Amino acid sequence: MSTSGSSSTSAVASGSNTRPSDQELTQTYNTMRSELNQLAQKIGELETEADEHTLVIDTISPLDSDRKCFRLVGGVLVERTVNEVLPALKTNQEGIKTVTTQLVQRYKSKEDELLAFQKRYNITVKQ
Repeated sequence: MSTSGSSSTSAVASGSNTRPSDQELTQTYNTMRSELNQLAQKIGELETEADEHTLVIDTISPLDSDRKCFRLVGGVLVERTVNEVLPALKTNQEGIKTVTTQLVQRYKSKEDELLAFQKRYNITVKQ
């Protein structure tokens, strides 16, 4: 995400009483939609990653804690035990869920901003 897009959005949204040109409105609207799409894409990626963590956790949880287990760390496959890998997976999964929750909140606030912007300037989108 670019910070210049956010600043132009707020400049148009909080500008003076003069109405921005149609080109400026279109550009601001497209920037806001782009930010929403990027957030939605990132949320989807993180949800997929969380699901993969759940699958692995469910698969290795019933195994003997001393059983060999392989984990990819920084592009290198390392040998560990289930007992060593399971806590790390659970911690990672919780971190992913936390970040996903924050991104969903951010998405909702950006979506509200976009709807307010549309309402303020009476913008309708043709499908």
